[in-house]
Amino acid sequence: MDLHPLGNFFPNLHSLLFLIFLIADRREGIGVCGWILVSVSFLLVFITFPVSIWACIKVTREYERAVVFRLGRILSKKAKGPGLILILPCTDTFIKVDLRMVTCNIPPQEILTKDAVTTQVDGVVYYRIHSAVSAVANVTDVHSATFLLAQTTLRNVLGTQSLAQILAGREEIAHSIQAILDSATEQWGIKVARVEIKDVRIPVAMQRAMAAEAEAAREARAKVVAAEGEMNASKALKEASMVLAESPAGLQLRYLQTLTTLAAENNSTIVFPLPINMLESLGQKNKGG
Repeated sequence: MDLHPLGNFFPNLHSLLFLIFLIADRREGIGVCGWILVSVSFLLVFITFPVSIWACIKVTREYERAVVFRLGRILSKKAKGPGLILILPCTDTFIKVDLRMVTCNIPPQEILTKDAVTTQVDGVVYYRIHSAVSAVANVTDVHSATFLLAQTTLRNVLGTQSLAQILAGREEIAHSIQAILDSATEQWGIKVARVEIKDVRIPVAMQRAMAAEAEAAREARAKVVAAEGEMNASKALKEASMVLAESPAGLQLRYLQTLTTLAAENNSTIVFPLPINMLESLGQKNKGG
């Protein structure tokens, strides 16, 4: 009589192993030979327990994910973690992927703008990995690839803009670069969060020319404002002269008020009052003579 509890289901160990290999082959696709190696690895771990447990248990932090390869294939087609993960020392390897935000500084790029002005533009890109499996399996070095793509995209986008558009529309240009990078790095498991243009450097000669142009524009506006002020003042003086012409006493009072203003200041001005009537009589004599 067979007292083993599994004796009714598996007549011998070979049938059990064959069934395990068949199910494993359908799930993982590593083949029967692969699962023989996995079984041998499990057996070695069991024989050397508990010493082997320190080589099997790995810890991933909250912001990390582990992509486990079993005989060259990604295990379960997804990343493991955070927390404890089990690794078979003989058949499994793993790569840790950091999911935190990464800051990528773009060095100054020599750019020829649409209006043929040479400028140097630098920026910064903020991105993170949202798919650890794609970042490991689809690109050799995801950070280097993103860095080089950001440089190329910055040059290509700014090359289609004029200098005035670059200086005035930094935010719109940054959003455009972000959209291009995000669509290009989606298959790499990258999510571009933000792009900023830090500084736009132009040649010294161009700076002087722009400063001279701005100064000339300011002087032109100042002359226009001064001319408008003179015109308004002349209109006010014309209206005042018409009012004073109707009242000779008002003209005399205005004359005395001017003398009072001059006397209040500490200066060496000498004023000789001359009656207005005398000036009028002199004017009449000149006309009569």
